[in-house]
Amino acid sequence: MWGIQRTRYADCNGSEASEENEIVVNIGGVKQVLFGDVLNRYPDTRLAELVDCSLKSPEEISSLCDDYDPDTREIYFDRDPKAFKCIIELYYYGEIHIKRGICPICFMKEMEFWKIDPDFLDDCCKCHLNEVEDELAEIAEKVRTILVDREGDPSAAGWQRFQICLWRLMEKPESSLPAHIITIVSFIFVLVSSVVMCVGTIPDLQVEDSEGNLTENPTLEVIETLCIGWFTIEYILRLISAPNKMKFVLAFMNIIDFMAIMPFFVVLILTSFGTGVMELANVQQAVQALRIMRIARIFKLARHSSGLQTLTSALKSSFKELGLLLMYMGVGVFLFSALGYTMEQSHPETLFTSIPQSFWWAVITMTTVGYGDVYPKTTLGRCNAALSFLCGVIAIALPIHPIINNFVLFYNKQQVLETAAKHEIELMALRSGEGELEAAPAAHKHVCGAGVWDHAMRSCHSDTYIPLLNDPRGGVGVETPSMDTSFESTAEASEYFIS
Repeated sequence: MWGIQRTRYADCNGSEASEENEIVVNIGGVKQVLFGDVLNRYPDTRLAELVDCSLKSPEEISSLCDDYDPDTREIYFDRDPKAFKCIIELYYYGEIHIKRGICPICFMKEMEFWKIDPDFLDDCCKCHLNEVEDELAEIAEKVRTILVDREGDPSAAGWQRFQICLWRLMEKPESSLPAHIITIVSFIFVLVSSVVMCVGTIPDLQVEDSEGNLTENPTLEVIETLCIGWFTIEYILRLISAPNKMKFVLAFMNIIDFMAIMPFFVVLILTSFGTGVMELANVQQAVQALRIMRIARIFKLARHSSGLQTLTSALKSSFKELGLLLMYMGVGVFLFSALGYTMEQSHPETLFTSIPQSFWWAVITMTTVGYGDVYPKTTLGRCNAALSFLCGVIAIALPIHPIINNFVLFYNKQQVLETAAKHEIELMALRSGEGELEAAPAAHKHVCGAGVWDHAMRSCHSDTYIPLLNDPRGGVGVETPSMDTSFESTAEASEYFIS
């Protein structure tokens, strides 16, 4: 790091640098003079191999560079001059830093070209590189998903092909028009069932049974039954088409779907046993509890709303901030409730009968709700109340800002990654055509290495390679046809989050 003394640093003065060993390089139109004794500090690099160019033939020198002028002894490289400024730092400082504005993936290719080991990259830039690696993996996964949705698995046949088509129909609304229609219909059923559940509690719309008790309106019960029927069919079809049944059943959103339909059938079974069973007090309480569980179906909206999904993911990534918020509030509630109870004991008509009972007052005061059912009557108690809601505002405001930032960053990240992945697919279609896109598995089949990143850095020689996590079409990577433009989307996505 910058604060650590560079042990491999050595000054390049005229006393050390010999003009006889100097070489002239032209990097992308920028001419620089380098000294041989400085470059020889790392003899395995490409620049060190050019130091003794006077002893080599022009053909040997040309094999190490893009062009060579024997008259001026100028060596040409068609490389990025900005990246070369970072590369040359190795010979003077012993480490390399990636400057802002340079794509880390392209810079790693530059280091590979100049035969420099990645270990010379400083720790801060390695963290930068790991972030970009994760972002490219996410983009690659989205590209893989889009390719699967578009082409399917060519090796599947019979029941598997039907299962895949059914899964895309029920889970991938963007895959086809019927899938999009099913998503809209499911969304409407969720809204209708939620409205019916709320409207059914209005006394004016309820009807009296033979015993004079209010029951739900028969019309609303019919609508409720139709909605439950749709939810049941939808759940069964999704379960049948799920690639991994156990993972499907244990998924949080699928548990919500099951809880939305389960109360209806439990009540139906209990009702089938007759009025004798339904008249039991425990059974009636259980039925009432099951009816309340119907509110879980409102969470089904999250399945069809990317905004709600993003909110859920942002809250998951903000557990630390939420924990801090609960800790601040817990400490404040305990402290101010104890002080309020102690200060109010001198008043004969005190409302603070115990410290646990004072917890309620502390909660509604620190959250600035203030129902007014419990309030202090002494001067010291009122001062304690004023201090408690001031501390409550501060305690709530401090963790809220990071939570909001996490939501904004996560939402923007999802949007940019989706755009970048779709852009890669569009470029593949534009450059290669549909026929070449279908033949991509045979044309771009690679051997999997130790990992996505290692494989990408070893096997990728173009600037358009995207390291797919698991290419369902037979390889571990998809290489787009464009040599310059395809990587623009991933670089833009990377630079967006890095900056």
